[in-house]
Amino acid sequence: MGRFTRVAFTAGAGAGEVTATETALEPETTAGRLAGILRHVLIGAPLRSAAVAHERMRKLVALPVLSSDALSSVAYGPEAMLTVLAAAGVAALGAELPIALAITLLMLAVGLSYRQTIRAYPGGGGSYIVASANLGELPGLFAAAGLMIDYVLTVAVSVAAGVDAVTSAIPSLHIVTVPLGLGVIGVLLVGNLRGVRSAGAMFAWPTYAFIVGMAMIVMVGLIDAAGHGFSATAPRTMHATEGIGLLLVLRAFASGSTAMTGIEAISNAIPAFEPRRGATRARRSAG
Repeated sequence: MGRFTRVAFTAGAGAGEVTATETALEPETTAGRLAGILRHVLIGAPLRSAAVAHERMRKLVALPVLSSDALSSVAYGPEAMLTVLAAAGVAALGAELPIALAITLLMLAVGLSYRQTIRAYPGGGGSYIVASANLGELPGLFAAAGLMIDYVLTVAVSVAAGVDAVTSAIPSLHIVTVPLGLGVIGVLLVGNLRGVRSAGAMFAWPTYAFIVGMAMIVMVGLIDAAGHGFSATAPRTMHATEGIGLLLVLRAFASGSTAMTGIEAISNAIPAFEPRRGATRARRSAG
């Protein structure tokens, strides 16, 4: 037992549980030690399994971290809708508001549905858990596969949209578009590997900065429009490449509905929230 030590009994752990000591975790070769130092700098010290119960986030941290997925989708969803409508020329842009209203109503309906799911599954109510509990194992696996695809595509589209925005503002960065995208994914990977609390501290402030930035854009736009008496600006002429019809409107609706991706993130990650003090005291009293 020189390289292992027994740990105290914890909730959910069996008596006699063992954990590796620092001596056991220390590499024996120089290369291994260097790799260990690099790993410690990038992703922090290793966490014991029992530490998972303490890796929780306050609401002020958890909400922005988990909402960043939905906010990124809102950022590129309207652009995707307008890109489809632009194919039919300036006249088709008049359909933007009704389509956006339909997407907003659908988003509210889905959000209320997940609110009920959170209450019914306080331990985490993602699509996989809900489908497995109510429909069976196979539907649950289909839901899990859909979520996996959703997560991969969300990262791909969000990073691509962000890098495209940066390179459009700074054209000299076009030559490093791919390295920029890979670098962003690397930062996301390292941040998540550092644990829930570290990831929360790292990713919460960009979300708040995004919200503040959006509010400033709206304020500056309103101030600028007020200076011109809110007079309409003549739109730039766009040549239509196809006629506006039902299929084009449905395509625009489908593209704009990408703004809904990420709504399920909070429902999936309920265990990441710190429990309310009242609920914690009640559980301790019951115990």
